[in-house]
Amino acid sequence: MHTIAVDAMGGDHGPIPIVDGVVLALKKSKQKFNIILVGKSIDFSHRIPKKLQQYIEIVECDDVFSMSESATDALKRKNSTIYKAVELVKEKRAKAIVSAGHSGATMSLATLRIGRIKGVTRPAIATLMPTATGGRSLVLDVGANVDCKSEHLFEFGVMGYEYAKDVLGVENPRIGLLSNGEEESKGTEITKDAHKLLKAHPSFIGNVEGSDIFNDSVDVVVCDGFVGNILLKTSEGVASSISKLIKLNIKRSPTALTGALLMRKVFKLLKKQIDYAEYGGAPLIGVKDCTIICHGKSNKIAIKNAIYQARDFLESDINEDIENSLAKYS
Repeated sequence: MHTIAVDAMGGDHGPIPIVDGVVLALKKSKQKFNIILVGKSIDFSHRIPKKLQQYIEIVECDDVFSMSESATDALKRKNSTIYKAVELVKEKRAKAIVSAGHSGATMSLATLRIGRIKGVTRPAIATLMPTATGGRSLVLDVGANVDCKSEHLFEFGVMGYEYAKDVLGVENPRIGLLSNGEEESKGTEITKDAHKLLKAHPSFIGNVEGSDIFNDSVDVVVCDGFVGNILLKTSEGVASSISKLIKLNIKRSPTALTGALLMRKVFKLLKKQIDYAEYGGAPLIGVKDCTIICHGKSNKIAIKNAIYQARDFLESDINEDIENSLAKYS
């Protein structure tokens, strides 16, 4: 069985939603796996049912790397929960790590302690975006690399393609380069150079605009971490605002309230589609072992889905395929 290390203390709301997510994942999954929880057991051990204790090991640790700390200090904090969780993977006691703690610390430790796949210059954080047709598009990078060269963007395209194919099950994923216009002449000098490099990939469809991310015209969207993070946060804000506006206008009109009651199932499905918790976490693609970075405010549903993401990652040949693809194009 696969073993997944989980930083039990790193989230904004403490260990309870994280441990509850682990328990939920084990309860719902037909295929069992092992979990190593890193944290202060006195704070959460009472949440673990007796029948699931055989699948859960606890590594005691009460030093939490806070969100306010600098990611560069993570390497010095060898007794922190995130450091110990990463070390479990480095030492091969676990095959994957899931953390809702400091994303910069998780990324830095995974990159430096676990290491990069051969041929990867910069690992990238990838996230899923909902599309109007009910599908998903994969966007990377969304925060790991603020300053990128064209070669890095090319690597993101290759890594995103292999992830979409191997883990998400997309047949021949379409790769697009995020720009301010579809024309090849649009974009910065870096994206123009990246466009030339990505042309070598048979699944590259050219430049795409922001709206294309959501209309199912592209499967893998490539951008640098600065643009990607703004895109991610803006999308979250828009989804939240639309939900609040719908509720506000429904309350103002008795007719709208009646219609809303009749469409409760539709609204429930819509909420589920735009809820980040349904996508779990964001994989750090390009490191030697599976690393899933979760939102700090993750609830138990998000943690459950992040664990399932890790399991799906481990059951694929993603890292081997990335290494082989990059070797071919180099």
